[in-house]
Amino acid sequence: MVTGGAGFIGSHLVDMIIQEKPSNLVVVDNLFLGKESNLQEARRNYPNLKLIIQDATKYKAMQSIIEKEDIEVVFNLAIVPLPVSLTKPLWAYKQNINLTVCLCELIRKRYFKSLVHFSSSEAYGSSLYIPMNEEHPLNPTTSYGASKASADLLVLSYYHSFDINAVIIRPFNNYGPRQNEGNHAGIIPLTIKRILSGKAPVIYGDGKQTRDFTYVADTARVTVEIYNHLYRNTKGKVINIGSGNEIQINQLVRMIATCMNYNGDTIYQAERVGDVKRHIADTSFAQKLIDYSPLCTLERGLKTTIEEISKC
Repeated sequence: MVTGGAGFIGSHLVDMIIQEKPSNLVVVDNLFLGKESNLQEARRNYPNLKLIIQDATKYKAMQSIIEKEDIEVVFNLAIVPLPVSLTKPLWAYKQNINLTVCLCELIRKRYFKSLVHFSSSEAYGSSLYIPMNEEHPLNPTTSYGASKASADLLVLSYYHSFDINAVIIRPFNNYGPRQNEGNHAGIIPLTIKRILSGKAPVIYGDGKQTRDFTYVADTARVTVEIYNHLYRNTKGKVINIGSGNEIQINQLVRMIATCMNYNGDTIYQAERVGDVKRHIADTSFAQKLIDYSPLCTLERGLKTTIEEISKC
């Protein structure tokens, strides 16, 4: 089962899981962010894919689905995203916690065997040192980041108290085809779409803040690898997934503009509340555990993303 599997990262993970030839594959998504169209490729490659439209915070409903579908592993990517937490902070926090509480209770009662839980680099807040390893203090600056940090601690507490088979993946900034649209979009799709529509790119703050951008297919691939190592060396671990490279937002926008032959102005607007200043992942732990290294460079990933968005 992939909760949030009709979303951006979730749908790419579904595509990657299909390559493993699972006997059964179920997506649970309430379509708050996800779209059925994100699963078109998955349905072509795996006609028996099941999409169940359901709020994954509902314990009884999730128990029923897991029992009926004979689920062994849950990849938990269901989420209320960061932008929502800036307007509905309490609701976003509670939803994200309740998503995790539900699954932790179900695995504690052995309704399924393994949990691969998705965290976020936002749990760290701005870097206190670089690169940011898994021991970096959790110092979130938004209720979204706080919800991810809290959920991680909850999963770890169940691991220590009840010996659940669980691992936490902490991805840095993902990008690529199918990324969220509208108010929930990231800077890469927003910048591409603005240039395509003849508008100037927008940067919030001075643009000197940095991020570690990871192509979504790399994240999906390593997630499957981490699960495949669960009973060997990844159980009970928190694992960063990133590129190990940081880039200023100013540089990122220039790269996109160059790829799209855009020579116009860039608009600067007020800094966003809770925006972290610097992020760069230390991925040495993932390299040690599963020999991880990203396959897609930022330049190649941006070109692929521009091509895909241009088709829409």
